Amino acid sequence: MEKAKLKNHRIFIPTKGAEDWRDFLAEPDREWQSGYSAKALAYCWEETSGFPDSVKKVFSKSGYPVFKNMTPVIILPEYKVPLPGGRRPSQSDIFILAHSNEGLVTMAVEGKVEEAFGPTVSEWLENSTQGKTIRLEYVMEQLELTEKPPDHIRYHLLHRTASALREAKWFYAKISVMLIHSFSQDHKWFEDYNEFLGLFDKIGKPDSVTFVGKKNGIELYCAWVTGEEKYLKV
Repeated sequence: MEKAKLKNHRIFIPTKGAEDWRDFLAEPDREWQSGYSAKALAYCWEETSGFPDSVKKVFSKSGYPVFKNMTPVIILPEYKVPLPGGRRPSQSDIFILAHSNEGLVTMAVEGKVEEAFGPTVSEWLENSTQGKTIRLEYVMEQLELTEKPPDHIRYHLLHRTASALREAKWFYAKISVMLIHSFSQDHKWFEDYNEFLGLFDKIGKPDSVTFVGKKNGIELYCAWVTGEEKYLKV
């Protein structure tokens, strides 16, 4: 019997520059514009040999040992992580496998400017299916949540964090980070991020790192970083 020909989604091609990131977007004509997070994020991360200065500053002042001397091993734009339930993977704007003094670290980066974090849990569950039920149960398991998240929590933050933890297991990393790289200079949508941290009885601040705790044996951190305004004009 002839084997089915499936695309190998574990093959990655190095970029030649920021413009290459456009090809990975779901709706490039709409998303690839000046002032939007996709383009700002691409140019910001391509103009450095490691972490952008805005990210390094927040990591440096956090005081957590894991962020001292942390170096990216691989940086993958629009990285898809398959999660149980449904056909759509969790797609990080950037996925990073990094090396630190504490070992390997997985990091899911979400870029933001004016756009919101997507539907709330209540909105996402409006047309509930068996797949969504399976997906939510899996996300809750990864985050060690014993009760369904409140209706107003942004579902996007839940599955993005779960995907970072899932990849930590895949790469045998003991540390995972969910990072919001926002180019909004007035920290738009930060309240939604802080509401998410409230699920773990944590309170965050712009340009800071929050240690959420250990989730299934993996140290979980969340961070909010403000990107430089100049990248909104590229």
